[in-house]
Amino acid sequence: MKYYVISGETSGDNHASRVMLELKKLDPHAFFRGMGGDMSREAGQELVIHQKEMAIMGFAEVVGSIAKILKNIRRIKRDILTWKPDVVLLVDYPGFNFKIAKYAFNHKIPVHYYISPKVWAWKEGRVELIRKYVSELYCILPFETDYFANKGIKATYVGNPSKETVDAFLATHTPIPGTNKIALLPGSRKQEIATALPIMLEAMKEFPKYEAIVAQAPGFDDEFYHAFNPTLQLIPHTMYALLAQSDAAIVTSGTATLETALMNVPQVVCYKTTKVNYAIAKAVVKLKYISLVNLILDAPCVKELIQDDFEAGKLGYELHLILKSKDKQAQIASYYEELHERIGESHPSVNVAQTIWRSIQ
Repeated sequence: MKYYVISGETSGDNHASRVMLELKKLDPHAFFRGMGGDMSREAGQELVIHQKEMAIMGFAEVVGSIAKILKNIRRIKRDILTWKPDVVLLVDYPGFNFKIAKYAFNHKIPVHYYISPKVWAWKEGRVELIRKYVSELYCILPFETDYFANKGIKATYVGNPSKETVDAFLATHTPIPGTNKIALLPGSRKQEIATALPIMLEAMKEFPKYEAIVAQAPGFDDEFYHAFNPTLQLIPHTMYALLAQSDAAIVTSGTATLETALMNVPQVVCYKTTKVNYAIAKAVVKLKYISLVNLILDAPCVKELIQDDFEAGKLGYELHLILKSKDKQAQIASYYEELHERIGESHPSVNVAQTIWRSIQ
């Protein structure tokens, strides 16, 4: 069978590659093509577009890159028409992927959508696009199935890929407590890192007995990080190895907040962008929380420092609490336990692959 797979960011590349590996077990004659990253290529996908060509962050930046985005959409559409896949698998990345979903549907190609778009946060009008163009919708957050059910859409909770990968890591690695190390996770994009890392390092000056260790994102060399501090200890390739040896973490909002919680590491969540991007986000995103941990629990498990609140003084205060306050540590541990229960056992790549395979038999 021929599978056209599209992922647009590093996390999506990871999730897509795992589904492809599972599909190979079911379909020894599987062929993969589309847009993805290095992990998808290693899993056997022929890349028409490498996702690094789509590394665009922020509302204002997207506006400035519309011509490039539209060109790549047209390129993918032409390739789908020529290659004629049996199924299209879209992974997250809704702004791009909804255009492809409509195109594939109009050419009578089944559309499977893994990591359902966060229409509950913003752009709820996209619910109608899902209803019309998507054959199978796979959710990775427990509360999403109820949301879509209330909209008259059948969605399947397949488990959470972060739980899957964390469990796989912990099966062969034992966390080391009491190391006096703090994990700094400033993000995976240049703009995120350049904004967050200096504030994190400034806050760390209040903790001379603790060593800062930094998650080195793919695509950035040592020199990039050492421009902020030449003595930084960098941990490349696996964030889990970094978290396993950390007493606490400072984490830029994103999937990493959930992974940090699943690794049972206390954390402070932070996020800061340009004033323009923040103003736009405030106008369109209607959520009580920004971190996945708090969203899943619908409770303030982890402290969120957003925009002007993300400054060294406030960050240092919150970090001191999670390092020194036994009550705070017990509260976080209780929340984390509930988080594990809500997410449950997770093998999403297996579940998605099996559903796709059954659907095209």
